[in-house]
Amino acid sequence: NERVLKEADYILKTKDTIRQLANIFCISKSTVHKDLKERLKHIDYEKYIEVKKIMEYHIMIRHIRGGESTKNKYLKTG
Repeated sequence: NERVLKEADYILKTKDTIRQLANIFCISKSTVHKDLKERLKHIDYEKYIEVKKIMEYHIMIRHIRGGESTKNKYLKTG
C-alpha cells in the first residue's frame, strides 16, 4: 500500500509517465500500471481519479511523443 501511494503522489507531483516511474521506483512498468490502475482504486479512490486523468492524457499524446523521439533519433545519427 505504501509503495502504491508513493507512486501516486509522485505521478501527481511530476506528471511523469509509467516508464519514468518504473525507472525511478526500480520496478517493472507492468507493476506500476497495476498499482495505479487497480490497487490505488481500493486504497484511495480520489487519488485514483486524479492519477487516471494523467495516465489518460499520456495515452492521448503518446503518438506525438513517439514521433518526436523518432525525429530526434534520426537528427542525431544524420
